[in-house]
Amino acid sequence: MTVFFEDIQLGDSAQYAKTITEADILLFAAVSGDNNSVHLNQEYAETTPFKGRIAHGMLTASLISTVLGTRLPGEGAIYLSQSTRFKAPVRIGQTVTARVTVKELDAARKRVTFQTECRVGEQVVLEGESLVIAPSRPQ
Repeated sequence: MTVFFEDIQLGDSAQYAKTITEADILLFAAVSGDNNSVHLNQEYAETTPFKGRIAHGMLTASLISTVLGTRLPGEGAIYLSQSTRFKAPVRIGQTVTARVTVKELDAARKRVTFQTECRVGEQVVLEGESLVIAPSRPQ
């Protein structure tokens, strides 16, 4: 799916939800090389302020990329930057909903600034901002 720059309006939004599994965490650790024990070792993680294993923050943040690359703007979007503030941990079995909302449009450069957030239920676990080049409608 592609939403062309010319069709994007302030306030437009899209989302994606995913339940985080044990496999997601193990695969993300393998792909990223982030083998921090807080993600992989329950015994160790119980000694941390989290009192148990948590998902990688960047695994949660990657769900923003899913929305931008598959829903809004979708196919052909070029991700330029992301600011991210992690607000709360995500645990195995929790469903994360990533949402992007159009905040600003730069018509001269075909750039879209999005407000981004991830929630587990009503709790914000991540918030930030993304900058994307959106594809233009073919001439």
